[in-house]
Amino acid sequence: ARILEISQPGLERIINFKLEHLDELGDLRIKFLIIELMGKHSNIIFCDEDMKIIDSIKRVNQFVSSVREVLPGRDYFIPETRKKYDPLTIDWDTFRETVLTKPMPLSKAIYTSLTGISPLIANELCCRASLDASLSAASVSDTAGLHLFRNLERLMEDVKEARFTPNIVTLNGSPVEFSSVALSCYKSHEIQSYDSISAMLEKYYASKSALSRIHQKSADLRKILSNAIDRESKKYDLQLKQLKDTEKRDKYKVYGELITAYGYGLEPGAKELKTINYYTDKEITVHLDPTLAPMENAKRYFEKYNKLKRTYEALSKLIQDTADDLTHLESIRTALDIATEEDDLTDLKRELMEYGYIKKKYTAKKQGNRKANAGKAAGKSKPLHYISSDGYSIYVGKNNFQNDALTFQFAEGGDWWFHAKKIAGSHVIVKAGGNELPDRTFEEAARLAAHYSSAKDSEKVEI
Repeated sequence: ARILEISQPGLERIINFKLEHLDELGDLRIKFLIIELMGKHSNIIFCDEDMKIIDSIKRVNQFVSSVREVLPGRDYFIPETRKKYDPLTIDWDTFRETVLTKPMPLSKAIYTSLTGISPLIANELCCRASLDASLSAASVSDTAGLHLFRNLERLMEDVKEARFTPNIVTLNGSPVEFSSVALSCYKSHEIQSYDSISAMLEKYYASKSALSRIHQKSADLRKILSNAIDRESKKYDLQLKQLKDTEKRDKYKVYGELITAYGYGLEPGAKELKTINYYTDKEITVHLDPTLAPMENAKRYFEKYNKLKRTYEALSKLIQDTADDLTHLESIRTALDIATEEDDLTDLKRELMEYGYIKKKYTAKKQGNRKANAGKAAGKSKPLHYISSDGYSIYVGKNNFQNDALTFQFAEGGDWWFHAKKIAGSHVIVKAGGNELPDRTFEEAARLAAHYSSAKDSEKVEI
């Protein structure tokens, strides 16, 4: 068939392809291929010249939709479930009567009254008119409503003249929204402009797909990491409790010394010793076992002291080791949050395996091959690279391997190193070449160090 025409009915999310072809007898015939782009209700429908449905990708019967059946032999039509007006031709009186009389949020009143206006564009119109999108439409004054209508007219004028500005709204590198018109309602986000709608859509959905794929593939690692952090946290709390029990060790040592010094005057079977504690010059009562001699009581207290002392020394080291393990696990979790590539996940999985959080399930031969290729695998994932407003290169490690490589191999004596204080986070290196950093670059590097840390959602982060 030959495509004669491509059209869009109004501002509906529908594309009509008018086709011309020869039938079995060689006569020219007209067919229509209709593509409906409506989210989960999307469909491709093939119709004859009388707009009767020949077939469709998805057949819809009366049990699926009470509004319209999409079945062979049925007439094709665009369902009008509610009366909407064309924003390209609507006038002020109609706008006021339809939009500004509805007892619902202003943005919703706009997109439920006008064809082709999405919730995003409705919010944008409210933002341009300096109106609260959640404000009741019925409470908007005529003056404010007219200002809103004028903004709609200006937007529609851009549409009529094909003055489009394709752009993607991102937050921390993740795509949030895309639009064919300039957006002013995302002031705290980054805006990336594109030369064409196609380039914008390709980039947006590729980024969305990559993030979704990374999130799915990281689910198992997150579960392993969460279980390891919970286990280490419980162990840490138990060790702190046990350490607290050793605080009375010095008291037992004093008891033993006092019994040794003054126990010679005790009566056989004495249950306590009252004497002056020569460390504090205060009277103290030491409880005794009446079945034991004074020196045996002293020995018993010294044994308790030595036992608690050994426990204290062992626990102090164990607690420090557990705290280090928790800090390490938190750093891996932070790295997992900023992972943007599959190679990042490979590095993190390798790190978890090296520290025993994931069991290594492979033979000795495979183990040898893995060690031989470890350097290559680690080299695929690269640190983030930013250019400051003053032109300085800023590098941000995405995991502990990259952090170590940046700090101990890549950085030089004249460079600057940034890190969130006493919390897990990325190492940030500014290549300064021995120069003093401008204040703006200094602040930008510090902001990156704060953002790529476990405290990125805090109001203030010490760097």
